Amino acid sequence: MFFLSAHNVSKHFDGHTALDDVSLNVPENTIYGLLGPNGAGKTTLIRIINRIVLPDSGTITLNGQPMTDADTARIGYMPEERGLYRKMKVGEQALYLAQLKGMTKTDALKQLKYWFEKFQIASWWNKRVEELSKGMAQKVQFITTVAHRPQLLIFDEPFSGFDPINADTMRQEILELKANGATIILSTHNMESVETLCDEITLINQAKAVLQGNVAEIRESYKQHLYKVVVNGVYSPAPTMPFSPITQETAGNRTTLTFRLDRATSPNTLLNAICANHNLLLFEEVLPSMNDIFIRTVSEH
Repeated sequence: MFFLSAHNVSKHFDGHTALDDVSLNVPENTIYGLLGPNGAGKTTLIRIINRIVLPDSGTITLNGQPMTDADTARIGYMPEERGLYRKMKVGEQALYLAQLKGMTKTDALKQLKYWFEKFQIASWWNKRVEELSKGMAQKVQFITTVAHRPQLLIFDEPFSGFDPINADTMRQEILELKANGATIILSTHNMESVETLCDEITLINQAKAVLQGNVAEIRESYKQHLYKVVVNGVYSPAPTMPFSPITQETAGNRTTLTFRLDRATSPNTLLNAICANHNLLLFEEVLPSMNDIFIRTVSEH
């Protein structure tokens, strides 16, 4: 049984098809990437999961049971368009939102204190949201999303507005939430984060799910049998060398090359041929990035 499933979900708005028979299964305690270009239907699906809107057809199940309004208390949702009230004080607003999710004031204050101290922002408690930078407000929004310890967390572009250091801090926090038992849906255009964080993905394009599966297995299935080789010094192939590089670049005292092998050729054959005439520094298979796969898949659909 999957923790969360969408079964043949469709949604239309004024003649526009936002989702067309989309199904997906999110295993428990995983980070699940929900990908797609702008306007593909990702946000509509997220809103349906949160019961902000209802599907025209299809169902969403949680632990095998149809979702109800009561289940939204088990969800933490951080939308791409942040929802903080600019005139309210940060602490007052965080406390209000935590209690909306069913927390007692005492429990909410305890959890919020923990997170504000963890992020080293306790001094922001009495500031108004409008005084915060975009990145600072993003941290507060993150805290209000996780404070009630939801079983399902949905982050829509969680790294937007962060510098590289804070973006990395956010990635580590997401991994820690997973380690503590949360199931996470991550919607992002940052394909590097998909590779480092996500266990599985669904790619939606033009309202349809066009690619689904385990991230490592998807990258493996799209490979083109390319190998990166770095040798010491200038590359000088022996006359009997059976392979020609498709790219070659020398910088300083090393040369980087790329070879494409046919499916029948073992990479050991290339490795042995290189080592016969050069001091090998690096030999690795080049798998396509999720960014390359995203572009290729969207262009084909």
